[in-house]
Formats: sequence, structure tokens, C-alpha cells
Amino acid sequence: MHQQTIHFLFTTSNSSFTSSSFHPKSGFHSPHCEFASLSRPRNVHFPIFSLNATLCLPLKLPHTSEVPTISPPIRPVPHQPNLRRSQFREKMLYLESIGLDFVSLINHNPPIVSASLSDIKSTVDYMTSLGFTAIEFRRIAGMCPEIITSRVSDIVPVFTFLLREVCVNGSDLKRVINRRPRLLACSVKQRLRPTLYFLQSIGISEANKHTYLLSTSVEEKLIPRIEYFENIGFSHRDAVSMFRRFPQLFNYSVEGNFEPKFNYFVVEMGRDLRELKEFPHYFSFSLENRIKPRHQCCVEKGVCFPLPVLLKMSEAQFRDRVEVLLSSIG
Repeated sequence: MHQQTIHFLFTTSNSSFTSSSFHPKSGFHSPHCEFASLSRPRNVHFPIFSLNATLCLPLKLPHTSEVPTISPPIRPVPHQPNLRRSQFREKMLYLESIGLDFVSLINHNPPIVSASLSDIKSTVDYMTSLGFTAIEFRRIAGMCPEIITSRVSDIVPVFTFLLREVCVNGSDLKRVINRRPRLLACSVKQRLRPTLYFLQSIGISEANKHTYLLSTSVEEKLIPRIEYFENIGFSHRDAVSMFRRFPQLFNYSVEGNFEPKFNYFVVEMGRDLRELKEFPHYFSFSLENRIKPRHQCCVEKGVCFPLPVLLKMSEAQFRDRVEVLLSSIG
């Protein structure tokens, strides 16, 4: 190998060198070399190398084999807007293929726009595996559009809760969901279980007969209805007793049901609160089609019936009962 020889000649005048400031192996000053003061200049002394010191450098670097770099092929990235439009169209076509109105679903459940098509298909397949027909699923989705954007991992805990904690029979599971589809969109921890515990606390032990109440909020719906009856004159104990006897009361609106019917009961009918305590079913009858006509008929005929007899009979039975009473009086 060819080498180029470079000669360095070092000469100094008045040179001094000490072993404490120089390491022979490295040829440089020790880091412990003392520079006592920067305020006054001192002569810096360099070590003296051999006068004929030579440094040999190779003319060429050793040959190394070079490995060519292979870049992966650049794949064209699909245009994102076009991709999103394609996915949106595919989702729309799928939902319409199973009989669902995509526009209506968006209006009632906007998150469906960003929902994954694979998640939607998984939910539909899971509901089908439980025995729900296409017609039943369309009805469920119509009443509770949130089911479309619910994942299977969100739905399974609801069915498990109904079977294990509410003690719903497996054969009744479809009937329970068909009656109250919103159960599937409720959180077991935040809604279903707290409502179950509340119903049990007021004496409604057979919650499996009143599963339609499990999706309602305790704070926003159940408690305010009990408080309404307390405000109109019932004790807390009597109010709770009415709901325990007739849990469907929880489904009725205070403004649309309780207030107009209670006002008519007190002002027009002039009846005692004890009758409502014994027959809270009064609030389940239509004010215009049943309560008012029956009461006005009794006023005209001069007869009076207990509240259950007045309202529970069919129209024909009621007319016959009035005639029998009038004939017995006459």
C-alpha cells in the first residue's frame, strides 16, 4: 500500500517540559495542568516531539463493499374526500338493503354518519342471532335509532343484566326488548341498575314484570312523580303505596295526565283522596273519552258508583248497570 510520508519538525526556543503536564502516550497536556491565574499572562509551553517525527497516512481508504439502498415502491394514497364518500355510500346502501331509511336515521341519530360499517353489520348480525326478525329489528331501530351506532360490546351487558339481575326468562327476552327497545341504548351501570335498586327499595320486587321502567331516570322521572302526589295531599307512605300498587303511574306525565285528571276528580267529581289511594288506576283512563262521559251520565241519572265500577266496565256493561240501578230505585 502506497503511503505518503509527512514530516513534522517542531522547534522551540527556551522550551521547558515537565512530566506533570504531559502524558507521553497521548502527546497532550494533562487535564490537571495548572493554570494558576488568568490575571497575568504566562508563556504556554508545548511538548517537544522528536525532531524527525513522521506521520504516515494512507493514500486510499480501504475498499468496502457497498450495499445498494432499495426504496419501497410508492403507493398512491387515495384521495380522502373520495374515500369518505365511497364509505358513506356503502353504508347508506347497506342500511337501505335491510329496510332502514338512512335519511331518517341521520335526522334522529346524527352519529351514524361517522359510525363504522363493520360495527353496524356486527350489531345487526348479533341481533339476528338472538332471533329478532328483520321486521322486529326495523321496528327497534325506528323506536331507538341509537341501536344502529351501538357496538355489540355495549349490547351484551344489557342482555346479561336482564337475564341475571332482573330475572327475565330467556323466552321473554324478545318480548321485553320489543316492548322497550330503549333498554338496549342504556348503560347498565349508570341507568339500568340504579333504577332497578330504586324500584326494589319502594317495594316493587317483581321488576321483571315492569322492565319498561328500567330505562327511566330515578332523579328526573321517578322521584318527581312521587313528590307530585305528596304535594297534592298524600303522605309519602301513601304516595309510595300508590306507585307500588300501580307502577305504570311512573309512565304518565305530570302536566299532561296527573294535573288535569286530578283537578277534574276534585273539582267536578268532588270525590275523596282515599278513592285515589285505593284505585290509582284512575289515571290510566282517558279523561275525555271515559272519565267525563261516565261521570256526567251518573250526574244526569242521579246515581253514583265506586270509582273502579265507574271506569273499568265496558260501555255496554256500564249502561246496563245504570238501568238496573235505576229500576231498583224506582
